[in-house]
Amino acid sequence: MRTDRASEILRLVSQKNIHPSENITEFPVNITDCKQVIMPEEVFFTIAFLGIVENLLVLIAVWKKKNLHSPMYVFICSLAVSDMLGSLYKTLENIFIILCKKRYLTCQEDFEKTVDDIIDFMFILSLLGSIFSLSAIAADRYITIFYALRYHNIMTLQRALIILVVIWVFCAGSGIAMVIFSHETATVLSFSSLLCFMLIFILCLYIHMFLLAHSHARKIALLPTSTIRQRANMKGAVTLTILLGVFLCCWAPFVLHMLLVTFCPHNPYCVCYQSIFHVNGILIMCNAVIDPMIYAFRSPELRSSFKRLFCCRKPSWT
Repeated sequence: MRTDRASEILRLVSQKNIHPSENITEFPVNITDCKQVIMPEEVFFTIAFLGIVENLLVLIAVWKKKNLHSPMYVFICSLAVSDMLGSLYKTLENIFIILCKKRYLTCQEDFEKTVDDIIDFMFILSLLGSIFSLSAIAADRYITIFYALRYHNIMTLQRALIILVVIWVFCAGSGIAMVIFSHETATVLSFSSLLCFMLIFILCLYIHMFLLAHSHARKIALLPTSTIRQRANMKGAVTLTILLGVFLCCWAPFVLHMLLVTFCPHNPYCVCYQSIFHVNGILIMCNAVIDPMIYAFRSPELRSSFKRLFCCRKPSWT
C-alpha cells in the first residue's frame, strides 16, 4: 500500500550514503522541527527474531499436542501466522535497504517496484490476517458461551479449517488488489472501512457476550459441570479481550501513519507524527512477541505443551 514508499527509499539509499534507519519519511525535513526517531537495526532484527521464534513455537506446540486440535487453537495458529508475517515484513524491508546501501544489490527500478509490492502485500496480509483471525476467535467464543451445549456440533474442526481457508484467500485477494490500486485514495478508504467494520463486529460480539453471559450462566447452572464450563468460556473471552487490546495498541499507530501519509502528507503536524515511523514499526513486531506470551499465560494446555517441548521427559524406569 506504499505505506512508506519502499521503492523511493531504495532509490535514495542506492544514490546517497543514507542510513537505512532513515526510511521513515519521504517528505522534506525542513517543513517540521520534529526530529526523526531512529531505531538501530539490531533492535528491529532482535524483536523480529523473537516474534518469529515464539509464534513458530506456538504452531509446533499446537501441532504436537492432540488435545489442542480444536477450532479455537486453529484460529490462534492463524493469528500466530499473521504475527509472523508482521515480523517478516519489517525484517525484509530493512534487509533490502541495507543490501542496497552496501551496494550488494543493484537497485534498479523494476527490482525496486517488485520489492515494494512484496513488502506492501506482506503488510496488508499480516494486518488483515490478524483482524480476521481475531474476529474468528471472537465468533468462536461467542458460540461457546451462548450455544455451549451445541458447540461441538456447530463449530467442528473441519468447519474451522474451511473458515480459515476462506479468510486467507480473501486476505490474499484483498492484498493483491490493494497493491495494484495502492495509489488510489479509494483503496485506502476501503481498507480503513474494512478494518473499522471488523472492529465494530468484534465489539458487538463483546457487548453481547459480557452483558448476557451472567444471565445465560444462571439458566444452565443446574448442570453440575456447567459452572466450570462457563468460567472456562469466559476466561477465553477475557483472553480475546487482552489480545484485541494489544492488537489495537500495536497496529493503530501504524494505520494512523498510513492515513496521514495519504490525506495530509505536507501538513507540519502530520509530518511530525510521521517522524516516529520507526517506533510504529517496532510496535507491530512487539505485537508478535506479546501474543504468544498471552497464550502461554492464559492457557494451561498450551503452557503444558510448551513445557513438553523444552523439558525432556524422564525415562519410565527411573
